[in-house]
Order: sequence, then structure tokens, then C-alpha cells
Amino acid sequence: MIGEYVGTVLFLLFAFGGTKIVTSLFYGARTAPLIGDILSSLYISLAFGFSLTVSVWIFFRVSGGLFNPAVSLGMALVGVLTPLRAALLAFVQILGGMTAAAIVSVLTPGPLEVRTTLTSGVSVSRGLFIEMFLTAWLMLAILFLAAEKHKATFIAPVGIGIALFVAELFGVFYTGGSLNPARSFGPSVVARQFNGYDWIYWVGPGLGAGLAAAFYKLLKWFEYETVLGPEVDTPSPHQVPSTPAHPATLPTERGDREVGALKSALPGLHNFLTTSPSIR
Repeated sequence: MIGEYVGTVLFLLFAFGGTKIVTSLFYGARTAPLIGDILSSLYISLAFGFSLTVSVWIFFRVSGGLFNPAVSLGMALVGVLTPLRAALLAFVQILGGMTAAAIVSVLTPGPLEVRTTLTSGVSVSRGLFIEMFLTAWLMLAILFLAAEKHKATFIAPVGIGIALFVAELFGVFYTGGSLNPARSFGPSVVARQFNGYDWIYWVGPGLGAGLAAAFYKLLKWFEYETVLGPEVDTPSPHQVPSTPAHPATLPTERGDREVGALKSALPGLHNFLTTSPSIR
């Protein structure tokens, strides 16, 4: 739990810090509105994506590196976490979001303008579904790159960070790109500012995690792993593992079968290939 709390604090600390720079600079009088919107979206997306990548890489062997109550919910739905552990993780993640927001508020001058809000023209229902689909995208990346164990699991943090980066490129402008109740709730608590639609930053990510979990379980039910066959580093159920005391015998058995077939079909050719020539 301590690792998950510290990891959430560090992830959101640097993400909030990058967002605070954007709100302090790009929304001033220094840039044109269009340029400011593009640069701010890119900067915030990079801050969140890279911060998540490094934080997950540090902590995924300590606590799992979830840092998101919605992700904890998704992991519980697919059976990776027990409901109790998921609830405890969600609690420390929310606490970590508040801690990170408080640290940024103390360290940087000016108001804490890192809250997630709907942009003008985006309805509450649209914001809800944007958050849902973006969170589902992130959750799928986590399930298939980290929850599924394979030979590329060790670089899963990179794929997860890129998934968040891409999602933020879409979501920052319209909803603030939350995808994480702890990310939205923490700054609102510290700034003591709440909007009437803040519930979408809880319900949207929760629905997205559930959608991704359902799709993941559907693919597991269809046994998607069998489409391309077993991976090179994954033992096949038909293979016998080799040990010093019991070396693998499948290649030999297969060779014996082939030799037997050759003897039966072409006895003359078999004798020609296997008989040592005599020197006269």
C-alpha cells in the first residue's frame, strides 16, 4: 500500500507540475489562442505520459503500479485483485492524488489551476462518454501489456505510458483528460472548487474500466492466445520440459517415428543411406 501511495504521489506530482506550467504560460498573453491550445495539449499529454511511464516502471514490481482507482476496479473485475485489495488501493490512490495536488500548490506560486473541466460546447453526456472510452483504451493497454504475462512484459510501462499520452492528446482539450478519479478529485479538494458535473470523472473512468474488463474476458473466453500459437518463450502443453535428469525426448521420438516410416516405405533407400560403405 505504501508503494502504491508513493507511486501515485510521484506520478501526479510531475503531471500536475507540467499542467501548472501550461496554465501559467500558454493561457497568458504570450501566444495566440490556437497555438496556445495546441502546445498546452501536447505539453500536458507529454507530462502525464512520461510521468506514468517512469512511475510504473519504478513501482510495478513493488505494488503493481496502478495509481488509478478505475484501474484497480478493472483489475478486480478480471480477477487479478480481490475486491478488498482493490478498495484499499483505490483509497491510497485517492489520498495520493490529494497529496500530490497539495505539494504542487505549496511549491508553485499562484492558484492551483490543474483541475479537470469541460471545455465550452462539450455537454456532460459527451464528457462522460469521452472519459469512458479513453479510460477503456488505457485499461486495455494495462490488461494486455501488464496483466498478461509474456516476453514483452518488462517493457509494459512504455506501452502504458504511450497509451495515456495518446488518450490525453484527445481528452485534454475536451474534458481535461482525467481517466483517473484520483487525478480529478485531488486538485478539487486542495483548491476547494467543485463543479456540478464532477461526477463524470468518477463514473466515466469506472464505466471505461468495466468495458475494457468485459472485452478482455470475452477475448479470454474465445482463447485468443491460440490464434498465433504459443510464444517462443512459453512452453507448449505438448512439450516436455528439459531437465538435467530428464532431457527432452520429443525431438528423438519424432525422429524415431520418421525413421520407422522411412523403413516401411522405402527399405532399399533406407539401407543405402544408413549402411556404411565397404572398402574392397
